Amino acid sequence: MSFVITSDCIKCGACVEICPENAIIEDEDQYIITDSCIECGLCINECPLDAIKG
Repeated sequence: MSFVITSDCIKCGACVEICPENAIIEDEDQYIITDSCIECGLCINECPLDAIKG
């Protein structure tokens, strides 16, 4: 299973700050999760908009 950030993302940065692998990077309209993701789930719990799905 891989995690994805949906279009609900407002680029608040909460997920970026909590990611232990620096696997979340900024894209044009939102953040995206790279292949460096270890699927720890910290970002899902941190997102205030529930924009990360796994």
